[in-house]
Amino acid sequence: MRSHPYLVADIGGTTARFALVRTPRGDISEVVSLRCADFAGPLEAALAYLEQCALGEGELKQAAFAVASVVGSDAIKLTNSAWSFECGSLKRVLGIDKLLVCNDFEALASSLPTLAAKDFQPIGAAMPVANLPMVVLGPGTGLGVAAVIPARHGWVAVPGEGGHATLVASDDFEAEILSAARREFAHVSAERLLSGIGLPVLLRAVCAVQGIAAINLPAEEISANGISDRNSPCGMAMALFFAFLGGFAGNLALTFGARGGVFLGGGIMPKLHGALAGSRFRERFEGKGRFQPYLSNIATVTITAPYAALRGLACSLEADSAN
Repeated sequence: MRSHPYLVADIGGTTARFALVRTPRGDISEVVSLRCADFAGPLEAALAYLEQCALGEGELKQAAFAVASVVGSDAIKLTNSAWSFECGSLKRVLGIDKLLVCNDFEALASSLPTLAAKDFQPIGAAMPVANLPMVVLGPGTGLGVAAVIPARHGWVAVPGEGGHATLVASDDFEAEILSAARREFAHVSAERLLSGIGLPVLLRAVCAVQGIAAINLPAEEISANGISDRNSPCGMAMALFFAFLGGFAGNLALTFGARGGVFLGGGIMPKLHGALAGSRFRERFEGKGRFQPYLSNIATVTITAPYAALRGLACSLEADSAN
């Protein structure tokens, strides 16, 4: 047993998940999910969690936070949340010696080398290959993207803001959808349509192209209605969601040379796996002309392991402590 536990926290736009790491193997324990709306910021949520764990004063020495935002400065503002914090202040109030802050999908990418077959469900016949570059993306409140590549002394996670790259069409109908979305937003990024905040935009674009009155529903209702009735406007929106997601995932596989596999992460993807597997996702993933054979050998899978990002954070903190 290590002498002091680590605190790890995966902070998204809607939910903050906390856990402790008490063993040298990096096993997480005492996982608690808190609603971001119930707290003023991550510090307040962390203090509430630590109070639940009843840690003694000075027992906690290190922490790692994964945040849905760009990192690299002391001041952190979450992209799709009102939460913000200063790393120095958070470290001081928690009374810890080290605070590691990374992008949430960087943490998720760090978990990929630890995943076993029981931790994911395949979409298509190809399976992940060990010791090759891998990429992870995931629609949640926003759209996260990161990669992990093998290096001489382990794995290196590569964070990025790929969700804000411009979304592209593969046919004339999709071009009409993007044109309709651009009447609402000057820049239509992948996140603008492929996320919790994006699904309502996608549905309104479908209505505009079909020449019907706009339907304004939250993302949860759009996905539920779309999966139960594929012929409805919500069904069309979900079909486009999966198709666009497949094309975007294929672009990431080519960009990173992710022959180890493309992983779909985030809390909503396991719930959508059945519909995703029966959609045009894989067709669009492979539909890259001369590179279709290259992509046909690359696995696409849905991560089903709970709290994979927290596991990745534990790996990142261990690796950082070893340096």
